[in-house]
Amino acid sequence: MYAPERQQEILRLAREAGRVEVVLLAERFQVTAETVRRDLTALDRSGLLRRVHGGAVPAGRLGFEPDLTAREATAADEKDRIAAAALAEVPAGGSVILDAGSTVGRLAAALPVETALTVVTHALPVAARLTDHTGIDLHLVGGRVRHRTRAAVDAWALRSYAEIHADVLFLATNGFTAEGGLTTPDLAEAAVKRAAIAAARRVVLLADSAKAGQERFARFGSFADVDLLITDTGLAPAHKAAIEAAGTEVALV
Repeated sequence: MYAPERQQEILRLAREAGRVEVVLLAERFQVTAETVRRDLTALDRSGLLRRVHGGAVPAGRLGFEPDLTAREATAADEKDRIAAAALAEVPAGGSVILDAGSTVGRLAAALPVETALTVVTHALPVAARLTDHTGIDLHLVGGRVRHRTRAAVDAWALRSYAEIHADVLFLATNGFTAEGGLTTPDLAEAAVKRAAIAAARRVVLLADSAKAGQERFARFGSFADVDLLITDTGLAPAHKAAIEAAGTEVALV
């Protein structure tokens, strides 16, 4: 395959997936990582892609945010395993904050009906999954609801989180790197996530490995804020080592 053909295919893959990674592209096209980096640099100079750590995203995609339906269908098996593993981190009879996110939503769905727990969430889909759990003392944080995530944001939500101290926060993110921390496309969502981190004694990040190396527009935390990352076995060893060096425990499932 000639370079222009390969670059056109890379651009197509980036537009479909929202991101491409150097290592995976090298394997796909049976070329060296350096060849892929040259392709990405050429596409970046053309204004078609933007280089990020470990790969590239379509131009303007640092602010790209798939809707909840699309995220629910992505990496479904990995998210199910992560949610199942996260059940072990739920404190018996304690209090938790459930963030807005498709993997955290799976955790909510996995909670047994008889669970005795205090749950605080600003995510409408999470709350809806727990309304029939009579043992759960459910608190729904209010605010302006973002249609893309079905999550409450802005001042009302921030004030609510400032008034509580939960045992565990189950946190979601759109992207993470050991150096750049945790990011999401929307500033209002980032502010609520930051407030939720401050409201919890322990923070457990639930994120599939496809989000590793991804950087979005709004930064809301670092791995110094995270006690445990639960992710899938697709996480690259280099990412795992860097995150553990930052002091965060990493569980691969």
